[in-house]
Amino acid sequence: MPDGGQTPRVLKVDLSDRIATVTFNRADKRNAVNDSFIEELDRFFSSPPKNVDAVVLAGAGGHFCAGLDLAEHEQRKSIDNVYHSRNWHRVMDQIEFGGLPVVSALTGAVIGGGLEIAAASHVRVAEPSVRFQLPEGLRGIFVGGGATVRVGRILGPDRLREMMLTGRSYGQEEGLNLGLSHYSVGEGQALSRAQDLARRIAQNAEFSNYLMIQTIPRVANMSADDGLFAESLAAAMSQTTEGAKEGLRAFLEKRPPRFRD
Repeated sequence: MPDGGQTPRVLKVDLSDRIATVTFNRADKRNAVNDSFIEELDRFFSSPPKNVDAVVLAGAGGHFCAGLDLAEHEQRKSIDNVYHSRNWHRVMDQIEFGGLPVVSALTGAVIGGGLEIAAASHVRVAEPSVRFQLPEGLRGIFVGGGATVRVGRILGPDRLREMMLTGRSYGQEEGLNLGLSHYSVGEGQALSRAQDLARRIAQNAEFSNYLMIQTIPRVANMSADDGLFAESLAAAMSQTTEGAKEGLRAFLEKRPPRFRD
């Protein structure tokens, strides 16, 4: 979608069936991340359209996201690099904890910052062309968009360290086995499968979706006792909602629940 009739937007947003499909629109750069990319992600997830119940992330031109656009990389002082990294963390937190379920359709390059974005989403669907990689060590730099936490949570610190030290990449089936993706599909099928999953998730009760998004990763960072207490609070809150009442009615009446108007 042109911006003021001149510059193409970095993100293209399409709305259908209360699902927002957000397409990274820098195909000539394999959807590499620059400051405008992060600013538009920030703008979308800070104030998503009101009639959206779930989001699909995808990349134009056969690649999800090839990571940091090194051609536009700026030399900064160390403290400015810290602020830059912390801003990425803030935007990735908006993706993971903003409240909307986010499904990623993964194709081609899912590299560096692209893998950090994918890891912040809640459901990941991968095509045969996918390549997961954290090549920062080969560039003399270190990850800064949350990989040590989010990708480390998926792989474990030992495998993450080996991945970064060697620059190795994983394909579709390896990524599925390691948890970098949740679904493997055929060529050209990731977007439609991701949209189908988003529609299915959007039919859940809004508050239970919210609790699953917010509670589960936080419990993983707690002691067992604290996690179990947090689980009890989430369960108690969910069971007092209209969604819980509708779920029980639907079960007793032997029909699918209708959580949304």
